[in-house]
Amino acid sequence: MLKKIVGVAGIAALVGSLATTTVSAQDKETITLWAGGSDNVRQVYESLEEAFDNSSYGEQYDLEVQFILSGSGAQGLRDRLVAATLAGETNTDYDIIEMGADEYVSYTAELSAEEMFVPLDTAQIPNLENINAEVAEGQEFLMPFRGTTVVLAYDEERVESVPTTAEELYTWIQENPGRFSYNTPGSGGAGSSFVTTAVYNFLDEEALTSSDPANAEQWDEGFALLEELHPSLYQSGGSTIYPNKNQGTIDLLIDQQVDMIPAWADQIISQINQGILPETTKITQIDPSFTGSLMVYAVPQIGSQQEGAHAFINFMLSEEAQQILLDDMAAIPLVDSSGFESPNAELLEELDVSNFRRTSLGELGGQLNERWDNEIGTLE
Repeated sequence: MLKKIVGVAGIAALVGSLATTTVSAQDKETITLWAGGSDNVRQVYESLEEAFDNSSYGEQYDLEVQFILSGSGAQGLRDRLVAATLAGETNTDYDIIEMGADEYVSYTAELSAEEMFVPLDTAQIPNLENINAEVAEGQEFLMPFRGTTVVLAYDEERVESVPTTAEELYTWIQENPGRFSYNTPGSGGAGSSFVTTAVYNFLDEEALTSSDPANAEQWDEGFALLEELHPSLYQSGGSTIYPNKNQGTIDLLIDQQVDMIPAWADQIISQINQGILPETTKITQIDPSFTGSLMVYAVPQIGSQQEGAHAFINFMLSEEAQQILLDDMAAIPLVDSSGFESPNAELLEELDVSNFRRTSLGELGGQLNERWDNEIGTLE
């Protein structure tokens, strides 16, 4: 009988302990982050979610990540957020969102920035002092946390003279027919960057961050260049072929069908680390460089956890979070990474965030891709 009483008492104590734990967990405030992209980005957020919840912030907040996978057919984050804001929804779980800095224009096309986003309270983001990058637009509402850019990727065993400028690259393509490729601009950012760079190198630099329709009237020289390069690109069956998606050109590089491609730096480094690409694969920036982007966070007005969102942003600007981004996805840190120990640091050391060429073309971006489809993609 005594044993049974002790057992019941033990169970009661255990239940009490569990109840206390449950109450403690319930006392935490949930911060919901919305992001999207490829599966490697989703995997990084799993690591970041665990690190945040195990940090000092996790004593007060619980991070929940809502991830929209590219190509899933799901409604895009921008459309969801704008629709919810226009519908007058309040206290939603859109506490913090991730986007490319160049997407800011599309988010504020129908509503003002003040209607869409909360001005960031820098007093709640002390780690801001660590950041060495800033956005071109929306500084009051956007916080950059990682960099990404398109680079020239090549196999050093097969490329003797690496181009250092755009003009040298175009000359190399013509002198090495069939050994270069870029994907269709509508199917991936690497091909889009190649096309945008080729066209906008003939315009004033300010045009890269302008949606002025008049700029489209100055595209002819760039499209003439793309047409001139067309017969010197990768061919199959006697015809120039433009691969689908960023991975399409990487696959050609892997199979040694080409020697050089434009590609996202993080994608190339990740595949080198995974052994998909050989260690002889190298990356470099040309001058003028391909376009890149700063990934940023914004706090929607309709979110319910503005204070928690600021706490998460501050965490993402910490060395711990920046190290995770560097290690897990070869993201370009926006803090001083000289003290970081990572094999990716050496591969990224030549990439200068301050030299990133950012684009914000608005509807012109779609029009540029459409013209490419009609004039270049249809060439024999």
